[in-house]
Amino acid sequence: MAEDRTGQTAVLFISERTGDDAEGYAIAAAAMDALAAQQPGYRGVDHVGDAAGNAITLSYWADEASAVAWRKHPDHAETREAGRGRWYKWYMLHVAEIGRSYSWERK
Repeated sequence: MAEDRTGQTAVLFISERTGDDAEGYAIAAAAMDALAAQQPGYRGVDHVGDAAGNAITLSYWADEASAVAWRKHPDHAETREAGRGRWYKWYMLHVAEIGRSYSWERK
């Protein structure tokens, strides 16, 4: 069950991959997931994607400063550039403050 995310900063990353170098992408994505989880202010991630390469990844941060620090992390910046050159057709990113959060689960 998801936790209450009220007051957190959410980074919404919406993308379409090229399909090139799927193995390299998987390795880089796993490395970025592990590195993000080590960053101060990291609160979690949710991800959905389809077989065509369309995906939405939401990362959660304690505050805007934590999200910006992640964006500026040198390893993240290097991988982002690799993504632009190799793995993504396009992406868009939105940053939002979560004003209300709740969840429901079937028993």
